[in-house]
Order: sequence, then C-alpha cells, then structure tokens
Amino acid sequence: MPIPKNYADFTETLREQIPDAQWPEGLKALWYDAKDDWEASHDIAQEIHNSLGSWIHGYLHWKEGDIWNAKYWYRQTGRPFPEHGLEAEQLAILEFILQ
Repeated sequence: MPIPKNYADFTETLREQIPDAQWPEGLKALWYDAKDDWEASHDIAQEIHNSLGSWIHGYLHWKEGDIWNAKYWYRQTGRPFPEHGLEAEQLAILEFILQ
C-alpha cells in the first residue's frame, strides 16, 4: 500500500491488518497508535533516534497518562508540551510525517 497523502488516506489504511513494510517507522508508529496498539507504537518510537521519535514517544506517554515522562520527551524535541488535545497532536505529527 502506498504512503498516504493525507489524514483521510491514512484512516483508510487502518482497515489493513498491518502497515506497509516500506513505510517510514514514524508512520508505522502512528498507524499502530491509531489501531490502539500502544505497545507496538511505543516499541517503534523508542527505536527512532531523532526528534520525530522523541515527539511520538512524548505523545504516547501523554496518551497513557504519564505526563512527567511525556514532558521529558517533548523537551528532547525542543517543542513545548501541547495545549491542544491528543487527537490534534496525533494529526499534527501525522501531517509532519506526510509533508
């Protein structure tokens, strides 16, 4: 399956059993998050050793309710802790990856 071009395309891919193996790791992490598989998403994010990985990692810890840990990962990215909700943050990360 090709890399989605936008959020609507991304949501269509959620019908599949697994993400495309050729997708970038950040996109795979968000795909598993959208499928409510926090562990798989977190496992991938931990292995992305750059600011995107830290951003996804922070978002995931925020989602699980571990705010202290989430704020640590956001500091690693140089981004402020979001003032909007989780859904808006997931969309922001997805749009960043897809650009």
